[in-house]
Amino acid sequence: MTHPLPTPAHPFKIGTRGSPLALWQAHEVRRCLMEAYSLPVEAFEVVVIKVTGDQIQDRALKDIGGKGLFTREIEDALLAGGIDIAVHSMKDMPTLQPDGLWLDCYLPRQDVRDGFVTLNGGGLMDLPQGAVVGSSSLRRRAQLAHRRPDLQLVEFRGNVQTRMKKLHDGVAAATFLAMAGLNRLGMAEVARPVEVTEMLPAVAQGAIGVERRQNDPRAQAMLDAIHHTPTGQQLAAERGFLARLDGSCETPIAGLAVLQGDQLWLRGEILRPDGSQVITGDIRGGIADATVLGQTLADDLLGRAGTGFFA
Repeated sequence: MTHPLPTPAHPFKIGTRGSPLALWQAHEVRRCLMEAYSLPVEAFEVVVIKVTGDQIQDRALKDIGGKGLFTREIEDALLAGGIDIAVHSMKDMPTLQPDGLWLDCYLPRQDVRDGFVTLNGGGLMDLPQGAVVGSSSLRRRAQLAHRRPDLQLVEFRGNVQTRMKKLHDGVAAATFLAMAGLNRLGMAEVARPVEVTEMLPAVAQGAIGVERRQNDPRAQAMLDAIHHTPTGQQLAAERGFLARLDGSCETPIAGLAVLQGDQLWLRGEILRPDGSQVITGDIRGGIADATVLGQTLADDLLGRAGTGFFA
């Protein structure tokens, strides 16, 4: 590397949210960089930044600004030079970055599945008629309403620990959490994985992304060493699909890309918010065309949905 490496006197600053899972992700990025460049832990500083999405938990995301509430303050710090890179859960990331920022480093993707969580370890079909299920995800709520329209759905926000406490407090009988996050926190045993054939996951679920300034060649060079190309190829298709659909926290959308040799298989799904209608599709093509494949599949689903589908 031609640029100077960080030192304990001039550490490389890694910005993150403050939840246990977000900190795990930031520490994993730090670990990868330490290993790639044989650097001590003191050459890095993990900077916790409070974000609006974590501070306001009594309202649905769609009512207070959507996905950007988990990224805006961190990106402001990145643009201002207060941190060198920002670590994100990719399913929380809008498809467009602010001017001056770039997102082109991903760690190897983990389990993409949703996990169904109850206190007794039962499955979705084991829930009694009319049981209360908590979720903040419009996708999960729409998918659940489609499969079990008898259930009562309530807003359920907060980090993993907060949501588990809500279950213990009787706010709901069940909830969903991403298996990747549970695995990273050593809590996989609390959930029953839901196969992707039963519940297609959120776009980019299970992936960690690292954002940088476009005009920072040192950060770019450092991140190049830890970027996982296959994950980037998958996310190019999924996020191309999401971008064409104008996906946000107000839109129930699911998507998953799988690499098969030099080919890519992308499945996508859009739902009416009340779960009354689901439109699915898939497409295969060359990995080099990942983004275009995502856009093409989105156009196909939108064409079949017609106007007003998401209303």
